[in-house]
Amino acid sequence: MQSLTQNLIDLLNVKQIDQYLFQGQCTQLFGSHLFGGQILGQSLIAASKTTDRPAHSLHAYFIRSGRTDAPILFKVKNLRDGRSLATRQVHAIQDGEVIFSAMISFAKPEEGLNYQLPEPEYPAPETLMSEQEYKQMIFDDIPEYMRKTIMRQFNLRMHPINPLNPFRPKKAEAKYAEYMQTFDPIPPEHDQAMIHQAIIAYYSDYNLLTTSLRPHSVSYANGSVRSASLDHSLHFHHTFKADEWSLYDMDATRTSQSRGINFGRLWQNGQLVCSVTQESLMRVPQ
Repeated sequence: MQSLTQNLIDLLNVKQIDQYLFQGQCTQLFGSHLFGGQILGQSLIAASKTTDRPAHSLHAYFIRSGRTDAPILFKVKNLRDGRSLATRQVHAIQDGEVIFSAMISFAKPEEGLNYQLPEPEYPAPETLMSEQEYKQMIFDDIPEYMRKTIMRQFNLRMHPINPLNPFRPKKAEAKYAEYMQTFDPIPPEHDQAMIHQAIIAYYSDYNLLTTSLRPHSVSYANGSVRSASLDHSLHFHHTFKADEWSLYDMDATRTSQSRGINFGRLWQNGQLVCSVTQESLMRVPQ
């Protein structure tokens, strides 16, 4: 049986059909709902396979809901190959319709001015329980028909710092943080910048939108709100390894008009390595 880490690499590492055409497979994470992180990671891999430099930014829109029972075609358009920067547009297509669109920019590494915010202080990951252990603690609150889906082990190891029970939501500050790494080292044949970046892109969508729900004591899990990612941006600032511990620090600054704006900062070894911005849908059923 393959490891969860290898399964994740195989999921994200889309198959190249033509120079600018790729095919990605799907997996069920939340039932029939296609996880946005999957399509973020796959689109990043598809575009990365058309250039020789790492990505530095990705700006994406989720246009339609995707299905988990059909493959996805990724059409990459080469917009520019400059001396230092390269730009790609990616459309993800399912059933003949565009479900996702992204602009991705790539840059050759170079030296320059250097500044970052101070890293926040949190307990070390080894002192915290895992997400799976926390889910076991709230097992009795999970409706029986949801238990198989909720209790399924996610493809990444995560240690939450300030978790809330999504089945018993309570009002809290619009902040959340957790540590993340792959379960196993990335195999040497896949130890490439695009794989590490794709894993972070995949992971970055997992809990981010819940940040703006916390002040309202509502949760997607108990049906008190309908939520989904609308758009998603990543900026890669520094090299990192997805198989080493990273701290993902998240907060939300505003909710209005059934939308919330969420921000994430990924830290590793004292370096701010990635920044994330996302607007999410958050509709309360009438």
